[in-house]
Amino acid sequence: MGAKLLCLFLASALIAYYIYTPIPEDVEEPWKVTLITASFRAVGHLAEVADQLGMMHYMDALMLLTAAEYVAPTSDENVTVTDTQFSNVAVRLYLPRRVSDGLRRAVIYFHGGGWCVGDAGMKSYDHLTRWTSNMLNAVVVSVNYRLAPKYHFPVQFEDAYSVTKFFLQSSVLSQYGVDPDRICVAGDSAGGNLAAAVAQQLLKDSEVKTQLKIQALVYPALQTLDLNLPSYQENEYKPILPKLLMVKFWSEYFTSDSSLREAMASNRHVPVESSHLFQFVNWSNLLPEELKKDRVYTSPTYGSSELAQKYPGFLDTRAAPLLASDAQLRGLPLTYILTCKHDVLRDDGVMYAERLRAVGVPVMHDHAKGAFHGAMMFVSSPAELAVGRRLLKRYIEWLNDNL
Repeated sequence: MGAKLLCLFLASALIAYYIYTPIPEDVEEPWKVTLITASFRAVGHLAEVADQLGMMHYMDALMLLTAAEYVAPTSDENVTVTDTQFSNVAVRLYLPRRVSDGLRRAVIYFHGGGWCVGDAGMKSYDHLTRWTSNMLNAVVVSVNYRLAPKYHFPVQFEDAYSVTKFFLQSSVLSQYGVDPDRICVAGDSAGGNLAAAVAQQLLKDSEVKTQLKIQALVYPALQTLDLNLPSYQENEYKPILPKLLMVKFWSEYFTSDSSLREAMASNRHVPVESSHLFQFVNWSNLLPEELKKDRVYTSPTYGSSELAQKYPGFLDTRAAPLLASDAQLRGLPLTYILTCKHDVLRDDGVMYAERLRAVGVPVMHDHAKGAFHGAMMFVSSPAELAVGRRLLKRYIEWLNDNL
């Protein structure tokens, strides 16, 4: 009897540990969010165990969740869906069936997942891109770029850019009946990073004649220099994307060498010779007072030059678009940026919006005060969240009005 009570007590304690998460008071449906967070944390712990035992890499273990969410390309009465390749990169293509009065709009979408996990065929992304195609009567190209740890930067960016450049060819646009003046690149989280980097690179590419009308960045990751921003401090243990997981994603994007992850975790990875870049992420100048919360900006602590020499990608604007100079930002298209209050990446998006406005780029900054990272993805499952539905609706409505 005593052994059974002990087992019951231990099981109850374990369940309570996983279920209990400090959920911010202004988050809707807290029990749903708690269960979602507990599920993600359990998967993360299992991935950590598998990695420690040498069974599989941490990110490969997380990909099992992606695989469980996968849905085959299935057409319906509104949209024809196929898996194909553009420029030898896998894409999922959504073609609306509704008759169009003229040429259609188009959205090139990059999924999130820290450059390590995720798939255009996941149920949440299939729902988002399918709905986008149907509601906008638009051609949607959802890109399955290659992932870490098998592939590191710049492969993910190169896949995203290759698909975009291929699609923007006049012959391809004509094939799909797309208006060359109404094209958008979009993405969430790591996908928002890729969309921002692609938009910047297009400005430098003399071979590309078609320009974007819009870039839409949903809680994007935009800089690698300061991983101790107020948003990182404030949301270190918040739902879905705690600080240490984001650090793992960032470091794995460049290398599986744990020394970079350890340096990033302590915010000591940038060498002194790159100190000039900190002006582009100086939150004391770029954040509103309400987000600083009386925090005082301190000078960065510099790391060794060896890491930057071995893995220069984390100082590359193709990986960290917020590091681009003002001159490189001028000429970017109309921009939509969604940020969430309870998100380590919040300040990346806020600072990018401020810098874009300062150089004359028109920006719509949609800040969701009661939301957390990834909320927009929870719209097509038993864990469907009201805030996710609202954010998705606002995003689609803005695209419909401006694209």
